Amino acid sequence: MHHLHATIQGRVQGVGYRHFILVEATRLGLRGAVRNLPDGDVEVIAEGQREQLDRLLERARAGPSHARVSRVVEQWAEGPSRYRRFAIEP
Repeated sequence: MHHLHATIQGRVQGVGYRHFILVEATRLGLRGAVRNLPDGDVEVIAEGQREQLDRLLERARAGPSHARVSRVVEQWAEGPSRYRRFAIEP
């Protein structure tokens, strides 16, 4: 199982970014979570097939229409699945 951990920086809170990622990840059949970080960034943890994770990362770089993504820091790993579905975490 491929794992993606991404931190998205820019104007990504208060613009529907987490919901956008939830919809995209679910559409791609991925599992994981998205949450706001205290510093204003958004964290995405996703697992699944590499091709679908690459597509999610591409969409994360674009974001919803009101977001302004300035940087995406990504880390990749492999291992067993930890999630049953994709969800927004508090």
